[in-house]
Parts: sequence; structure tokens; C-alpha cells
Amino acid sequence: MEKTEIDKKISLKDAISIGIGGMVGGGIFAVLGLAVSLAKGGTPVAFLFAGIIALSTAYSYAKLSKKYPENGGTVRFVHQQYGNGIFAGGINNLLWVSYIVMLALYSSAFGSYGAQLAPMSGDKEIDVRIFQSAIIIVALLINYLSVKLVGDIEAIAVIVKLIILIAFIGVGFYGFTLHPENLGQLLPENWESPILLLSGGMVIFVAYEGFELIANSIADLENKEKNTEKAYFGAVGFVVILYILIAIITVGALPFEQITNAEDYVLAKAAEPTLGQIGFTIITVTALISTFSAISATILGSGRVNYDIAVDKELPSFFCHQLWGKPVGLVITAVLSVTLVNLFNLQSISTAGSVGFLLIFGIVNYIGYKKHIELNSKKWIHIAASILCFAAFLTLIIQQFSQNKTGVITAVGIILLCFLLEWAYKNTPSK
Repeated sequence: MEKTEIDKKISLKDAISIGIGGMVGGGIFAVLGLAVSLAKGGTPVAFLFAGIIALSTAYSYAKLSKKYPENGGTVRFVHQQYGNGIFAGGINNLLWVSYIVMLALYSSAFGSYGAQLAPMSGDKEIDVRIFQSAIIIVALLINYLSVKLVGDIEAIAVIVKLIILIAFIGVGFYGFTLHPENLGQLLPENWESPILLLSGGMVIFVAYEGFELIANSIADLENKEKNTEKAYFGAVGFVVILYILIAIITVGALPFEQITNAEDYVLAKAAEPTLGQIGFTIITVTALISTFSAISATILGSGRVNYDIAVDKELPSFFCHQLWGKPVGLVITAVLSVTLVNLFNLQSISTAGSVGFLLIFGIVNYIGYKKHIELNSKKWIHIAASILCFAAFLTLIIQQFSQNKTGVITAVGIILLCFLLEWAYKNTPSK
């Protein structure tokens, strides 16, 4: 029996789950320790800064998704404003490359947690490299095996990680009554300067970028006129609160020295004071499940984005080809991610990802501003969100350049390369 049109619709709850699943993937497990190293006791404030930018950008995405609900999300929004020229192509290529960076970030987190749970070679660095490379290959094979399986894994992982993270928060607050000695670290005198708080929030902005996945579901959303904004704000608002609470628990549970020493797997370490080794193991397993599902879903999403961009003639037609029944972009994405994660450290990868998405989101907010009449939206929210994104983009580059030149050069190089290659492709005569 064929499905009716109603059967094909997704509910508001499903749309919110897609957004939450996209955000609470590998990001929080990868960047929490990095955030604390930058913002110290002000880490919850850093997550709030990043969350404000995500919430304001969600307004533009909601309005644009409702007006242009077809699949494609960011790619389609850019085309609506800028057509199919070099600028649009460069931005859309940057979106694909930013997905590759996210894959590297998630696999880096998987490698760090995996090496803690199951050391193999006796050398932690080698173990991390084995885990972070192998998981991308395994996720690629699963994408070839069954797209449905990727969706099933993500659906189960969303439930598992949310239950355990919420339990982690509850246990963490209870733990404060048993081990209150580190709570003073949350006081303002232990916060970094405002510029470092802002910079810390921007480095970890990648932990929020996944809400844009909601755009691909709006066409099938029940009562989308009423529910689109609820889907975006419900997902982002929930995750902002979740991240702030996780940051409070982490900073209040461990002295800064321990957080620094366990930077790559700090969430598991934060469960130890109250739950001991069992808590460490539970959070580590949760991190592995979460990052694995995020890697599988991101390979699928990036392969589709890559294919859509090639169909729009912003990448060579080679990317429209198939390999073993799937777009060749899946394999290329995986190979580039393995290369990236083994060449650069976590901070450089996170910086590159945040810089890419802040630029893309700044442009999407500007598109909302330019189209506010068609969208029946408040133009001041769009322009304010755009200014916030571009200001955060510049702040991140300037601040990080003094201590992480590799990350900044990598990020800026990626942006320039995306536009340069698009210019070269558009100006190459067809063979």
C-alpha cells in the first residue's frame, strides 16, 4: 500500500529531533575541553555567546526555510540570492569543505575517547590515529551498505546520548553536594577576559552548526507555517541550555589542571568524581556512539551536498559520477577527512570549522535581510545576526592568530581555495 501524503509528513517533534541530533553529535565531546582551556570558569558564558549567535541565525534559517522549503537548505538559499556565479559557488564549496572539517573534528573526538577505552599499541598518539582514521572508513562502508542503516543509527544514538547527558547533568549537580571544592572555579574572578570568552565561544561554535539540517526537512513538516520557527528555536534553545549545564558541571567537578590534562576526553573525566570508573566508562561509550553516528550522518549529508553542488555546475561533472552505486563525493569526502584529522590538531580543526560556518551563517543572515519583504520577517534581526556572525568571524581570526597561527592559516586558506578553485572552474573552457 502506498503512503498517503499525511503519512509522509514529519511531526514538529521529529524536526526538533533532527536539529538536536545534528548539534549534539560529536561537537560537545570534541570541543568541551578546548572551551575550558580558553575560557576557564567562564566556559558556560562562552557557550551562551555561541548560542546567542546560533539562535539569531536560526531566525534567518526559519524564515528562509519556510519560503524555500525544497531540499538543499543553505545551498538553495545562496542560489536564491546570488544565482549560479563564482560567489555562490565559492560559498557552497566552502559548505562542503566545512562538512569535511566537521568529520575530522568528530573523528578526532572518537579517536581520543576510543584510545582511553581500548588502548592497543601502548602509544596513545598512535592509538588515537588508528581509531580516528578507522572510524571514518567504517562509517563510509556503512553508507555504502545502507542509507537506511545510517538513519537508524542516528535515531537510536539521539535517544541514547540525550538520556545519558541529561543523567550526567543530574548526577553532576548531586555530585556538587559531595565534592563542592571546585565550585569556586565558576566565580567571575576565574573567568578569562571578555575577548577570550567571546573567542572561546567562537572556537566551539561548531558544536551548534548542526541545526541547519532542519532545513532539509521543512518541505515535509506538518503545518510548516506554524511549526518551522518552533522547530528551529526548540532545537537550538534546548541545546543552548544543555551545553551551558554541561559546562557548569564540568568546570565545577574538576580542577583546571585535570581538565587541561584530559582536554580531549574531559566529559568522561568529569563523571569520575561522583561515579568513579563506571561513570568514566559510561560517558566514554556514549561519546563513541554519539561521534560514530555523527560521522555516518555527516558523510551522507556531505556527499549529498557535494552532488547537489556538482549538479548545479559549481563543481566539475566528475562529482556527479557514481562509485559502487553512490556519489563519488562520499569517498572523496572520507579521504580528505582522514587526511585532515591526521595533519592538524583539535584546536586548528575546530577553528577552521567555526570560521567556515560563521562566514556561511553571516551570509545566510544577510540573505534574510535582503529578502525580508518576501519573507515577511523583521529585517533588524537578520542584519543584527549577520553583524554578530561577521564580528565573531573577525574576532576569532584575530585572537586565534596570536596563539594558533596554523588553525587560522588553515581556515583562511580553505576559504580562499574554495573561491579560487571555483573561479578557475568557471573560467575553464568546456572540453
